[in-house]
Formats: sequence, C-alpha cells, structure tokens
Amino acid sequence: MNVHKEKGFSLIELLIVVVIIGIIAAVSIPMFQKATRAAENRSTYSAMRTIHSTQTTVFSQKNRFGTLSEINTLVPSLGTTVADRMFRGKFTYEMVPPSPTPGDLSQEFTVTATKVTEEGVVYQYEITQDGEIHRIQPGPETNL
Repeated sequence: MNVHKEKGFSLIELLIVVVIIGIIAAVSIPMFQKATRAAENRSTYSAMRTIHSTQTTVFSQKNRFGTLSEINTLVPSLGTTVADRMFRGKFTYEMVPPSPTPGDLSQEFTVTATKVTEEGVVYQYEITQDGEIHRIQPGPETNL
C-alpha cells in the first residue's frame, strides 16, 4: 500500500481564509472611507482659516478684501485658481458673488467650499469676514 503525504491547503482551509479576509475588508473599507472624508473636511477647514487670515492682511493693505485669485497669489499652496474658482483637493472654492467688484469687497466677503461625493452627498462650508466657518451641508448632526 502506497501512502502519499500531500502538501498544501485543503479547499475548506482556503475558503475560511477568503471569508476572514472578506470580513476584515467589509469592516475596514467603510472606516477608511470615513477617515478619508474627515481628513478632506479638516483640510478644507484649514484652508478656510488661511483664506480668512490672508483676507485680513489684504484688507489692512488695500482697505478691501481680496478675490480668490489675489488670495491664491499670496498663498500659492492654497489651491489652483481657474477663472473665479479655486480648486483644492476635491473641494471647489467660490466667492459670493462669483466675480466680486472692489466695492463688493469693501465691507465683507463670503467664500464657500463645496464637494459632491460619488454617492451624491454634498459637503459645503462657508466663511465670511467674521472668521467663523459654517457648515451649510450636510446638517450639523453629521460628523466631520
């Protein structure tokens, strides 16, 4: 009688490994996506704080607030300006109104940052001359 010892894994052992990997992936992928979303939102908060501090500098020099292109010239690492918009990561920054005149900027400014996810969720933040960042969308109950 010949006894052969086979080396390797059985089908059941391989299936158990695949199931374990699937469970780990099912738990970790949503957590990774949430952490990525939170990091992007915090980066946007940081950029908006930088915009506000730069606006304060522009106002002290020109007696008016600056446009996004002026702000981006002073802080080139802030984003990429195209026409009246600035892009940073997945967020689009715009002034309200979109093309403000020096008269519009003599007393106040409003900058919004907007991102739309693949799922259709809109994240929108706003900062004004008061320096407070307001979350417009999603509602306040959503975690950053």
